[in-house]
Amino acid sequence: ELVRQGEALKRTEQMVDKMDQDLKTSQRHINSIKSVWGGLVNYFKAKPPESKPEQNGTPEYYANSRLKEAMMSSKEQESKYQESHPNLRKLDNSDNDFSKADLVSSVQRDSYPKNQHLRAYHQKIDNNLDEMSSGLSRLKNLALGLQTEIDEQDDMLDRLTKKVETLDVNIKSTDKKVRQL
Repeated sequence: ELVRQGEALKRTEQMVDKMDQDLKTSQRHINSIKSVWGGLVNYFKAKPPESKPEQNGTPEYYANSRLKEAMMSSKEQESKYQESHPNLRKLDNSDNDFSKADLVSSVQRDSYPKNQHLRAYHQKIDNNLDEMSSGLSRLKNLALGLQTEIDEQDDMLDRLTKKVETLDVNIKSTDKKVRQL
């Protein structure tokens, strides 16, 4: 949603730049209509170059790379998460599967209790904690990406607000000139 909003802000900024350019052209026409001297000044004055909205100091909008990376890694981890999540995976009634405990290396076995049932539960708890850690890491990366994107869009909104205020003043001035004609 933030990426979509960023693209909408960029399009809005480009439209405001285009409106500003059109307003300058309108002011030139008003000057030529207003008086002969205004027409002569416009004739000898260099025509303002028509520039594309991207060239008016606003770079092309691309979503924050940090956000994109976080979204990509989140999508990659999502399938793994769904396979291992107890509510999302297919239930296999072998909840007390102790064969997994046999796969634990001898070094790790020594860190778990001697009781086979306790060892299996400790291993299960460790696996769940690893999954929680992975999920929290994913959430952290997404949050950092979102924060960076929000900061960039906030700067874009500030820039857009200044442009709109300037454009509003220029439109009122041009409207006043047209009414005087």
